[in-house]
Amino acid sequence: MTRPNLKTPKAAAIAGIAFCILLLAVFWLLRISVPTDPLEPGEWLRTSSSRVALALNLVPFAGLSFLWFIGVLRDHLGSREDQFFATVFLGSGLLFLAMLFAAGAVVGGILSVFALNGESFVDSTTFHFARSVAYSIINIYAAKVAGAFMISASTLLIYTKLVPRWIALIGYASAALLFGGYHLGWVFVLFPLWILILSVYILLENSKWLHE
Repeated sequence: MTRPNLKTPKAAAIAGIAFCILLLAVFWLLRISVPTDPLEPGEWLRTSSSRVALALNLVPFAGLSFLWFIGVLRDHLGSREDQFFATVFLGSGLLFLAMLFAAGAVVGGILSVFALNGESFVDSTTFHFARSVAYSIINIYAAKVAGAFMISASTLLIYTKLVPRWIALIGYASAALLFGGYHLGWVFVLFPLWILILSVYILLENSKWLHE
């Protein structure tokens, strides 16, 4: 009975750290490759498509790490979690993954069509439409869903006393910025950074339990 209980928080911490590293790598590759203006002329397709393709290849691994993080964290919370906030926690996490994959699929489609049609595609309305869709999914909808995930997760963490209150308070503050600061290009990194803080704390606490 003791061994599974000790393994669960460690697995959650490792998955959370992996998710943070992968998502930050994706965000960094896209930020240095693709302009923030959704109406830009598409010059990045000629100069930075390889970096964008690398970022897209990392997205599934980031998503699977996040899904693993949610699963093992819920398993650790067990019967202590509140049903309402647990539903929002799980639902917003899955919705965030769906939006992350959808945006990745749209950008991947842009790369594929550009490889076939080149300059004619960049000058088309279809390119600007797809570019605007990917921008809206990540910077508006996914950011808001990530904020909802952080609020519900922080509430669960306070309710179950799994981590110190200050971690949950950071989650609330970061969620507020995600809800109101979509025009700031850097604000999205608050989500994986908060997951990193939570994961590192869980990992350190798990190490203490193992030595007791």
